Amino acid sequence: MRIAFYAPLKAPTHPTPSGDRRMARLLQAALAAGGYQVTLAADFRSFDRDGDPARQRRLKAEGAAIAADLVAGYRASATPPEAWFTYHLYHKAPDWLGPAVAAALSIPYLVAEPSFAPKRAGGPWDIGHRAAAAAIAAADRLFCLTRLDMACVAPLLPDAGRMTFLPPFLDATPFAAARPERDALAARFRLDPDKRWLLAVGMMRPGDKQRSFQRLGEAMTRLDGGDAQLLVVGDGELRAEVEAMLPGVYFAGALPAADLARVYAGCDLYVWPAVGEAYGMALLEAQAAGLPVVAGNERGVPDVVRDGETGLLTPPGDMAAFAGAIAGLLGDDDRRRAMGRAAAAFVRGERTVAAAAARLDAGLRAVAR
Repeated sequence: MRIAFYAPLKAPTHPTPSGDRRMARLLQAALAAGGYQVTLAADFRSFDRDGDPARQRRLKAEGAAIAADLVAGYRASATPPEAWFTYHLYHKAPDWLGPAVAAALSIPYLVAEPSFAPKRAGGPWDIGHRAAAAAIAAADRLFCLTRLDMACVAPLLPDAGRMTFLPPFLDATPFAAARPERDALAARFRLDPDKRWLLAVGMMRPGDKQRSFQRLGEAMTRLDGGDAQLLVVGDGELRAEVEAMLPGVYFAGALPAADLARVYAGCDLYVWPAVGEAYGMALLEAQAAGLPVVAGNERGVPDVVRDGETGLLTPPGDMAAFAGAIAGLLGDDDRRRAMGRAAAAFVRGERTVAAAAARLDAGLRAVAR
């Protein structure tokens, strides 16, 4: 089957790295692994960050023109798409292309990671909110990455059977293959080999990431600090502010994937408050490398961390509980190592590109039937 792929928030070809771009690429890889022919339909970005209705109207008109051009081109093609696949639509980045093209060509309209927030009705993103609702309702199949998203979009569907749970996944190979190399890491990042190493990975930008670092700083003040040392990987416009929140911490900046895999493998515990986290790819990366997790129990995090098995999840905003979970695992080597082994097995068994390819294939076959 030939599939036209589109990501309204950020195209897989976008120059700026992000979790969204990465998941778009992973979905393309999973579809290709399932034997589907995937082509990028457009790189049109419908994202409106600020809630500007005039901008949303312009984007809607631009999207309609692009959709019309696509339909004309596909109708003239000897190999038009047999399905349309949109990744991640929501009120700030609605899909102005897919529903129109799919309806004009009479092909299935598929959506991965749909998101719907009823509280946005009538607000500054109302145009995008209504467009997202209409697209979700029109979809022949929704691939939901979290159970929270499934609950939010279900009221829009005449048939809940249109939904497939597609939990977050990644290419686990580089993380599973990484070796600790603690001596080299200690020298490179100025880590004390006699201490337990905590790791946090995140972009330093305003909003939820900023609040996560704030909470992490609060949690660190609750630890005695004698036996633990925190390493932070990431960069961004708020780096100076984040560094001020976490005095005495080594900041590695952004690292290439191979280096990051070795860092995961060499640390003792991954820690992240996960404020507003959709699900958290870094949480999966850490577990793939055999690193257990302490995280805030927010949004989609329970769909990527098995509480009590591959890590510990604490109540959102409760930094006393968060610090206590860290201290408890640092003080129990056997439990922490068992969680690390369980984490690696969990990702290896359920959260791979191959596993996602099988779920996508099942959903696509159901639409075809």
